[in-house]
Amino acid sequence: QVQLVESGGGSVQPGGSLRVSCAASGYTASVNCMGWFRHAPGKEREPVARIHIARGIPFYDDSVQDRFTISQDNAKHTVYLQMNNLSPEDTAMYYCVAGAGGYCFPGRFNAHNFNYWGQGTQVTVSS
Repeated sequence: QVQLVESGGGSVQPGGSLRVSCAASGYTASVNCMGWFRHAPGKEREPVARIHIARGIPFYDDSVQDRFTISQDNAKHTVYLQMNNLSPEDTAMYYCVAGAGGYCFPGRFNAHNFNYWGQGTQVTVSS
């Protein structure tokens, strides 16, 4: 089993920045892909970003490319999502996920592939 604990998030004005973190514990040897999905009211859940832990390769959804940066601290089993130039369209609950490394790659980063989920952290962007 793997436990994921998220922190960070909050409220910010458009153009502002936030950082969310996701710390993994438990059987972390089984995890080689960590990332985030987000879910806004009235919208479908969508992928945001993920990172292949062993290879250090990040992947981003087009909507956040060049604004969000995902990084990792292997010693702490933690990944970070730095979110810059936020817009109201980024408002959502952000959920951390962890799973096998193969699920990081294009076409495979789907919610149904991940058994381990964080509790979610709210990001609200408004003026």
